[in-house]
Amino acid sequence: MADLLSAQRIAASSHPIGQQVAVEVVAETGSTNADLLARLESLTSAVLLVAETQTAGRGRAGRAWHSAPGAALTFSLAWKFSRPLKALTGLPLAVGVAIAETLSRFDVDARLKWPNDVLRNGNKLAGILIETASVKNAAHDGIWAVIGIGLNIALPDSIAARIGRPIADMPALQMDRNVLMAALLDGLSEVLVQFDAAGFGAFAARWNRLHAYAGQPVAILDRGHVLHEGKAIGVDDSGRLLLETVSGRVAIMAGDVSLRVVEG
Repeated sequence: MADLLSAQRIAASSHPIGQQVAVEVVAETGSTNADLLARLESLTSAVLLVAETQTAGRGRAGRAWHSAPGAALTFSLAWKFSRPLKALTGLPLAVGVAIAETLSRFDVDARLKWPNDVLRNGNKLAGILIETASVKNAAHDGIWAVIGIGLNIALPDSIAARIGRPIADMPALQMDRNVLMAALLDGLSEVLVQFDAAGFGAFAARWNRLHAYAGQPVAILDRGHVLHEGKAIGVDDSGRLLLETVSGRVAIMAGDVSLRVVEG
């Protein structure tokens, strides 16, 4: 895509709920998450920071996120919550619901992999990294989340080779990235308002409808060590993954663990 990202065009394409968020676009930065985390004490309302290029983009467990100018959307959204930190459990899953449901409006069949990946045709289409911070001062006291998202659109072969594993993109999605970014901002804003009011319980059924591995055998790993194996059932109202194992049903909290499909 040759279209350049524009804060003005994103804001103009957004619905009223998204227009309440300040939109900023930069040509290049190290990490949009790091940039917003450094600014939290000065923020008074939600901010979306979008970068054409990130030189130090990160995923879970410190993994690098590779992208190329014009080939992806890489952005972070700083959002203040009234809920306490412990009540933000399940937030990455709710964000996944927002992304997948928004993409479905553009005829992209996206599915969710617990705890924070968006898949297309079984391969990773988008990743989510959420970092939280408590800001305590007279003007801005509260819990903030910086929600970082990388969404592949049409990655060149050189980037795919650097990633070293199958990835998904959306090369047939012929549309202005500003329009797509605006739709994602609207979807995220709606979900975050609802999450702040009701928690993840309001999203569990929606997540389960989008579950990529429902009923399939999976393994839960911690640094390569298998902790559990069983049939993936779905998630409960707190965002825990439910597995049916030989020893009975277990509920797994997200952390640094990862999920892998068990081949039959």
